[in-house]
Amino acid sequence: MTDTIAAIATPFGSGGIGVIRISGPSSFDLAAKIFSKTPADGGKKVPQFVSHRVSHGFICDGDTTIDEVLVIPMKAPHSYTAEDVVEIQAHSGTIVLRRILDLLFSHGVRPAEPGEFTRRAFLNGRIDLTQAEAVADIINARSDASLKFAASQNVGVLRQSIQEMVSILTGFLARLEAAIDFPDEAGAFFYTSQDKTALQSVADKIGDLIRQHKDACFLKTGIRLTICGEPNVGKSSIMNRILEKEKSIITDIPGTTRDPIEDSLTIEGIPFVIVDTAGIHQTDDLVEIIGIEKAKDQIEAADIVLYVLEPGKPFPEKTASKTLPRDKPVIFAINKMDLADGLDLPHFPEQYAGSCSLEISALTGHGINGLRTKLLETCIGNLEIGNDAVIPNLRHKNALVHALEHMTAMMEGLDKGQEEETLALDAKNCIDQLGTITGDTASLDILDAVFNNFCIGK
Repeated sequence: MTDTIAAIATPFGSGGIGVIRISGPSSFDLAAKIFSKTPADGGKKVPQFVSHRVSHGFICDGDTTIDEVLVIPMKAPHSYTAEDVVEIQAHSGTIVLRRILDLLFSHGVRPAEPGEFTRRAFLNGRIDLTQAEAVADIINARSDASLKFAASQNVGVLRQSIQEMVSILTGFLARLEAAIDFPDEAGAFFYTSQDKTALQSVADKIGDLIRQHKDACFLKTGIRLTICGEPNVGKSSIMNRILEKEKSIITDIPGTTRDPIEDSLTIEGIPFVIVDTAGIHQTDDLVEIIGIEKAKDQIEAADIVLYVLEPGKPFPEKTASKTLPRDKPVIFAINKMDLADGLDLPHFPEQYAGSCSLEISALTGHGINGLRTKLLETCIGNLEIGNDAVIPNLRHKNALVHALEHMTAMMEGLDKGQEEETLALDAKNCIDQLGTITGDTASLDILDAVFNNFCIGK
C-alpha cells in the first residue's frame, strides 16, 4: 500500500472536537503542507513533526486560516494502521471538517474506503481478523456485557485460543507429512495415546465454542422477548413497566395493539429487544386477524416468550397450545394481582404444570423486579463473559462447525487406520477453517465482507 488515505474519524455534526485521520507513507509531508504554527502564514517553514508529540497550530489554505487545531503525528509502526499516521483534531462541524478534508484531497490524498484504516492494520499484521471485528463490536456495543466481550476479543483472547489449537494440529500434521514424504528417514507414523488426548482437547474446545455461540449471540443482537396473550390482559402495561416509559398505548378497549411494538433496554448489562403484540383470540375482524398473524410471527422469532394471564379467568389452553412454542423458554406472568382478592388464579394444565409462573402487577410494579431477574436467569444461565473466548459471531461459528467436521473425520480415520494422505487432508482443512477466523487463511471475499460493514474513518 503506497498511497495515503484520509477520512473524518468522528461522527458528523456539531461538537467540541472532530478528528481527521491520515494514513500512509506521505502522511507527515501532506499534513505539513496545510499546517502552520501561526495563522495564515503563507511563507511558513515546513514543521518538523515529532512522533507522538502534539503540535498546536492552524490549518491554512494559502493565506486563509481554516481552523485552529492540534496535530498528532504517529510514526510507523507505532500507530493504529502500523503506517505513518497523522490525526488532526479540529472543531467539530460539518463544514470545517469537510473543508480540511477537501484541502488534503487537493494535495493528493485519497478518500478512505469503509473500514480501510482497520483493514490496513490487519494487512500490516498489527491485529488479526478477530481483533478487527472486535473493533466494530466495540463501536456497536449495546450494553456493558457486549462491550466487555468485545474488549476481551480486541486484546486477542479468541486469537490466542485459536492459535493454541492450530499449534497442536500443525505439529500433528508435520508428523503425518514427514511419514508421507520421507518414510525412510521419518519412519512409519504411529498414533499414540498422547496424540489422542491432544486431538480430543482440540475437538472439545471447538465444540465448547460452538455451544457458546447459542448462549452468546445475544450480545450482538439482543435477547428477543415477545409478550403475548389474550386481549386486555395487560401486555402493553407490562412492556411499559419493564421499559419504565410509555411505549405502548394503553386503553380498556380490547385489541388496542394491532401492529407489534418494539423497543430495547438493558437489564444488568444484558441487551433485550422487547416486542408487544396483538391479543390472540378468535375474531372475524380482518385487521385483527392480520395483527394476530404478526404476533405469531414475533413468537416464532423470539428467544423467550412471556405469556400473560390474569386472575379470575381460566387458563386459555386451546389458544396456548396453538400459539406457544415447544423449543424455547416460556414464562407465564399472572398480571393484575392488585385486583386478585377473591379471584381464582388460572389453573395450569398438566403440560404446563412445571413451567415458570410469576405473579405481578403492571399497575403497582409488584413482581416486576422478579420478572427481570427471571428473564436473565432463563436466557443466560451461568454464562461468564470476559476472560474466555466467546463466539457471538456467526462467521466464526460456521468456520468452527466445518473445522469440527474435519476433526471428527480425522479422529475416526485414525481409529480405523486410515491412510496418512487422507488424515493429512482433514488436518489441513481443519487448520484452514480455524485460520479463516483469525484471517490467516481468509479469502478476499471474507475480508471484503468484514471490512465493508465498517464506517468510513475506522
